[in-house]
Amino acid sequence: MATIEVLDLGRISYEAAYERQKALLTEVAEGSRPNTLVLVEHDPILTLGAGFHEENLLFPQATYEQRGISVKATDRGGDVTFHGPGQLVIYPIFSLDLVGRDLHRWLRQLEQTIIDALENWSLTGSRNAVNTGVWIDNRKICAIGIKVSRRVSMHGLALNCNVDLNQFGLFVPCGIRGDFGVTSLSAELGRNVTIEEAKPVVIEAFQRRFGGLCGS
Repeated sequence: MATIEVLDLGRISYEAAYERQKALLTEVAEGSRPNTLVLVEHDPILTLGAGFHEENLLFPQATYEQRGISVKATDRGGDVTFHGPGQLVIYPIFSLDLVGRDLHRWLRQLEQTIIDALENWSLTGSRNAVNTGVWIDNRKICAIGIKVSRRVSMHGLALNCNVDLNQFGLFVPCGIRGDFGVTSLSAELGRNVTIEEAKPVVIEAFQRRFGGLCGS
């Protein structure tokens, strides 16, 4: 089984991580770098995806900035989501050749990887028939939004570990309204689950799911 390269960049700004992703994508697309899993934690920021609807921001942008939350438009898929301390953000810079260049299959594989990881904590993750991501009942624990360029994926997943869930009440997460909520590993387990605890579990889950494909 091939080993996926892992880059743990620690806490880094969203903008710096984006520039690093673009550089890595070029290297993966050109074949000079293996598929690379990037792990980060961001300062508080709301990112607006390509499918963003303005009504999903509940306050003027200046209000968020006064609260110390940046707001930035991005080129990933999806609507609006939050990144911040206590959330493990996972950027798999992987060639879609792994999944026959099938974008639907790629998204389902990403969801399954997190579902597999949740089993480590005896949590049952699931998919939602309409909304991409990983759920526990009707509570989203991991958001997913990607972009594909030169047949390589960038952006990725946001797994809530011990993030402040109150932040998700300041907007409509991923534009999903109705009887849906947001949760975290800590909320589900009733104890503090840190990013550092989650990292090796997530890395192992990616290695199990994609390592063999990387070597094929």
